[in-house]
Amino acid sequence: MVRFFIVIISCFFLILYYVPKMSYYARHGEKYDEETCYRMAQVMIEHVKKRGRIETVASGMENLPTEGGYIMFANHQGKYDALGVISVHEKPCTYVMDAKRSHLFIVTQLCELLKAKRLDKTDLRQQVQVINDVATEIKAGRRYILFPEGGYDHNHNSLRGFLPGSFKIAQKAKCPIVPVVLYDSFKPFEGKSFRKVITQLHFLPPIPYETFADMKTYEIRDMVVSLIQNQLDKMESLNDW
Repeated sequence: MVRFFIVIISCFFLILYYVPKMSYYARHGEKYDEETCYRMAQVMIEHVKKRGRIETVASGMENLPTEGGYIMFANHQGKYDALGVISVHEKPCTYVMDAKRSHLFIVTQLCELLKAKRLDKTDLRQQVQVINDVATEIKAGRRYILFPEGGYDHNHNSLRGFLPGSFKIAQKAKCPIVPVVLYDSFKPFEGKSFRKVITQLHFLPPIPYETFADMKTYEIRDMVVSLIQNQLDKMESLNDW
């Protein structure tokens, strides 16, 4: 958490500038399109990375679909995860996050700027509505990041259990699934060190809808978990050298 507080302090004047601006852009969608809002978010994230001594090395961008909406399922490691993906994902995308965590200062403004979806884990009806809304938006061409582990542990690169229900969105949207592998993404905002950290991110080849159209959600989950785990193992072996 040391790095988190250093970033907040060092970005104090930028925060005073960007937070009201984000709120203004979010309230006036008729003037500021998704592309404009997304670029603002990326600029802010670059400030965070620079002042936090964070570098993200990304690979597999050639695997991202060039047209239409899709959903990225990523392993979840910490507070930096969504920022890391957004920083390297060229086309505008957004995310689904726990409603309880989404109402913090700056976090809420970023959610509103990117029109992210807040998921209330205590309200089943609201969860169903979010699933339907996200699926509809993906059909219309939006790109979403989901973290199906539903939470994260600290300080490791292992996987938690993926929730199968989150894969209903891909079935409803009839869209490709892009597995995303995060490695060392817990390091930026965990621990007491302020040494430079390097996180890694890899986009795996998309899984077309036709591949999982007739599968159960738990079968889709198992397939995605297997792909992510295999890539994590490869990255772990390379980093052991």
